[in-house]
Amino acid sequence: MTVLTVDRSGAGHVGARGFSLSRFGGRWLSPVVLLLLWELGSRSGLIPERTLAAPSAVIGTLLEMLLSGELPSNLLVSFARVAAGLLIGVSLGLILGLVAGLSRAGELAVDPLMQIKRTIPALALTPLFIVWFGIGETPKVALIAFGTVFPVYLNLYSGIRSVDLRLLDAAKSFGLSRWEQIWHVVLPSALPSLLVGLRYALSVAILVLVVAEQINASAGLGYLINNARDFMRTDIIVVCLMVYAILGLGADWLVRTVEARALIWRPSIVEQ
Repeated sequence: MTVLTVDRSGAGHVGARGFSLSRFGGRWLSPVVLLLLWELGSRSGLIPERTLAAPSAVIGTLLEMLLSGELPSNLLVSFARVAAGLLIGVSLGLILGLVAGLSRAGELAVDPLMQIKRTIPALALTPLFIVWFGIGETPKVALIAFGTVFPVYLNLYSGIRSVDLRLLDAAKSFGLSRWEQIWHVVLPSALPSLLVGLRYALSVAILVLVVAEQINASAGLGYLINNARDFMRTDIIVVCLMVYAILGLGADWLVRTVEARALIWRPSIVEQ
């Protein structure tokens, strides 16, 4: 009988020295290729400037707007709108989630209204908010607040109702009062769900901001986009869209950082 043997002596060297996309920034390969094709298409005339400015033109416009102060000043206006809307929306979501999650009577009073609210898209209320609040800052902030209430409410409510009953039984056996159980057991157990809701609320706030700033804005990223649309400046439009994307990524990174520190006690199945 012939025994077939395989020489594995060089396998390790091939695996270690062989070409690997991951070793050469494989995750960035496709975006870089896309940018190169985009630039090539713009320079060759396949992509007209009125349709989409070249990446090099977008970078040049970004630098000009930064140096002139036009972009930072308008970015601060948009940031203030998001911050105000989030402050109102997240606060309401926290209060309503606690009321509905900690009390059966609160659930009966709050949850039906929140479920009705869930079926109404925030952007569909734009005309009504304009009628109610005019075309100033109030409808913009109100739309962001309205859109961010439900993610926080739903995740906090679900987190409270999903607390392990064995933990509550253990807390009772140690003689903890009702409020001590809530503070030491219920709220820490619901914190992961709350942070998920907060991450979702931040992304919703950025999406709603894009539309809200189209309402007769005199400053902000939406104002820049409206002006750029009128003058066919696709480079400015792309710059503002990039800033919107960076705002969303930055907000998500901030919550993930808080989550990593606040939930350090939670075991994870992901290898470090």
